[in-house]
Amino acid sequence: MYVVSGLGVTCGAHRLWTHRSYKATLPLQVLLLFMFSCASQTSVRLWARNHRLHHKHSDTHADPHNVGRGLFYAHIGWLMMKKHPEALAKGKTIDISDIENDPLLRFHERNILWINGLCCFILPTLAGVWLWNERWCTAVAWQCFIRYASAFHCEFTVNSFAHAYGYRPYNSTIPPAESWYVSLTTLGEGYHNYHHSFPFDYKAAETWDLLNLSTAFIRVFRSIGWAYDLKEASEESVKGLMERLGKSAAT
Repeated sequence: MYVVSGLGVTCGAHRLWTHRSYKATLPLQVLLLFMFSCASQTSVRLWARNHRLHHKHSDTHADPHNVGRGLFYAHIGWLMMKKHPEALAKGKTIDISDIENDPLLRFHERNILWINGLCCFILPTLAGVWLWNERWCTAVAWQCFIRYASAFHCEFTVNSFAHAYGYRPYNSTIPPAESWYVSLTTLGEGYHNYHHSFPFDYKAAETWDLLNLSTAFIRVFRSIGWAYDLKEASEESVKGLMERLGKSAAT
């Protein structure tokens, strides 16, 4: 369930609906929305708006989880406080009409309490009891607390650790950095210096490796025709950016 919910966030809410880095057939969209609901991270509309705002005003007061306000704030503190006035003002300028006009995503948001509750907590708990003969207390502890909290915090390392630690070979002028640890825990979202340089790339990384399970997932569905029009940054544009702003340029 950790992997299922994680892929729902990375391949669904992030790469498909927020960045539109590839297209998906309706069956794949339904599958990804189910998987995203297993993570219970609000609605796609709110998720996409915050993330698009984050990219447009990264690491400023308009960024919902500005790392300049501290590592704890960037990780989870931003959910415990009122948004900065600049984040509220700039958030109203973010275009999410594609999300708002999607009937599947509108259905999910209208019914978000029972869909997320069913997918994230009830069904996984019942599966543990009925399919693996777990005790109720064990199934509840693992699915409703340990798995949910672990997936939640690991996803948030992208906002915190990946904006504070790591190396910056593509653009040394921005805080987002490459982190193998974040990639390991988030199924491939830790190549953050690259992602902020080329947010439209479906791989969220220059090349695919074993840590980038999200890219492998998309490629599997491309092979059966459910994922298509995958966007990638050209080798020339990547090389050009590294020469201008990357590590070699900085040194």
